[in-house]
Amino acid sequence: MKKTHRGHPLWFSYALHRASGLGLAVFLPFHFYILSMALTQPERLDYFLHFAENPLVKVAEFGLVFGLAIHMFGGLRVLAMEWLPWSDNQKTLAAAALAVSFLISVTFFLKAI
Repeated sequence: MKKTHRGHPLWFSYALHRASGLGLAVFLPFHFYILSMALTQPERLDYFLHFAENPLVKVAEFGLVFGLAIHMFGGLRVLAMEWLPWSDNQKTLAAAALAVSFLISVTFFLKAI
C-alpha cells in the first residue's frame, strides 16, 4: 500500500492551518463591517452587542479564538520548518501548538462566560 502525503502526521497540522486561515479570511470582512457600525450606525451596533451576549455567540467566539491561535502557531511551525533543520520532534511541537491553542481558547471562553 502506497503511503501518501495525507498519511503523514503533520498533514493534519497543515489542514488545520489552512482551514483556520480560510475561516479568518471569511470572518475579517464581517468584523470590519461591525466595527464600522460604531461610526455609521451606533443603534445597530448596540443591537449587535446585545446579540453578542447570547451563549451560542460565546461558543462561536471560542471557535474564533481557537482558529486564530491555531493559525498563529501553525505559522510558527511553518517558519520552523523553513528555517530549522528537520527533526522528528516537529510532530511533538505541532501537537504542543495544538494544545497551547486549545488552552488559550478555553481561557478566553471561561473569561467570556
